[in-house]
Amino acid sequence: MTDPSDPRVARRRHDREIVALALPAFGALVAEPLFLMVDSAVVGHLGTPQLAGLGVAAALLQTGVNIFVFLAYATTAAVARRVGADDLPAAIRQGMDGIWLALLLGAAVIAVVLPTAPALVDLFGTSATAAPHAVTYLRISALGIPAMLVVLAATGVLRGLQDTRTPLYVAVGGFSANAALNVLLVYGFGLGIAGSAWGTVLAQGAMAAAYLIVVVRGARRHGASLRPDAAGIRACAQAGAPLLIRTLSLRAVLMIATAVAARMGDADIAAHQIALTLWSLLAFALDAIAIAGQAIIGRQLGAGDEAGARAACRRMVEWGVVSGVVLGALVAVARPVFMPLFTSDAAVIDALTSALLVVAVTQPVAGVVFVLDGVLMGAGDGPYLAGAMLVTLALFAPVALAVPALGGGLTALWWAIAGVMMGVRLLTLWARARSGRWVVTGAVRV
Repeated sequence: MTDPSDPRVARRRHDREIVALALPAFGALVAEPLFLMVDSAVVGHLGTPQLAGLGVAAALLQTGVNIFVFLAYATTAAVARRVGADDLPAAIRQGMDGIWLALLLGAAVIAVVLPTAPALVDLFGTSATAAPHAVTYLRISALGIPAMLVVLAATGVLRGLQDTRTPLYVAVGGFSANAALNVLLVYGFGLGIAGSAWGTVLAQGAMAAAYLIVVVRGARRHGASLRPDAAGIRACAQAGAPLLIRTLSLRAVLMIATAVAARMGDADIAAHQIALTLWSLLAFALDAIAIAGQAIIGRQLGAGDEAGARAACRRMVEWGVVSGVVLGALVAVARPVFMPLFTSDAAVIDALTSALLVVAVTQPVAGVVFVLDGVLMGAGDGPYLAGAMLVTLALFAPVALAVPALGGGLTALWWAIAGVMMGVRLLTLWARARSGRWVVTGAVRV
């Protein structure tokens, strides 16, 4: 008879659960970078100024959306705890509060971005040839931000319910629609970079509608109210505030890097955009394990299973290391095939070649960082994550800003991103995981 306390049995159980959640999560997570990869591939063949403009606009757009990623992450942890405590109606009610908050935040972001788009683009020191394209893409794409935020919140609800398959199906549909619309509107209708932006807006709107149908059906089935609740929305915002600080700090790191690259010239910012797009794709791939961690850790802590949460954390770190090694090797080998898909400019390819090698060799570190990030999010340890990321920003910023002054190029900048930034994150997250202070049980973390 199999002994359930046997460590090998426990590892196999964790492996099955991680795979069951992480594989579908991977497909859903890569939707955003795949959207940008399609945009980059289509726009890149319009010319280097257009691709450079997309690079700046995409960094701003991602910031406008990803600073609110707590809508997914905090919701996943909170819903998973309720699931562990066997309280599904309360779990879904929390998810609905997150969706209403997403709509409010989306409207606020549009109100800020539309009139300030030219000024925001200028902050990056964007060249005169690239700036008009950046403004066009940013203004149109901003109209899709409410839908993007609804997608984040609804995805968090489903992940917390241990359902990562539905987000996968929606993501596949959204990616397919985005690819088709980009080609049709950019080349079929001759809309240029504006067509690429409109294709993304339409695809994101369709994804949000699909998620709302699924979540509303679940709410009605379990008797959860669909009406906005001011107290619930306020509590959702308060719970997400530390993760907002953490994400703002992370976005500041990436925006500083993009601003430094923009001042290096059109070829460097274009190469940086391609490298950053690939890096984001790899990050989301590794984050699939972290998403499984959020759901599993939240559920186990909600059920009071401290030992199970610790064991799952250890196993997921092992998965992160192995996944990082595999992904790094793939990037190193596939560089010659990957680069011509996005540009034929020799200067861009030359700058990109070394930057991608840096991305490749640092993937094992990234694997551990993203997994531990997910574990601590699943535990609701937002305040520590916020403080750790502020420390990372404080150490990264002077290094990145010193790169041009010391005569460094794009490769040196990527050593600052993938080496310094990720190295500091590894140290801070590893210290917290080893301390055990993140292990707090109960349906609600107090």
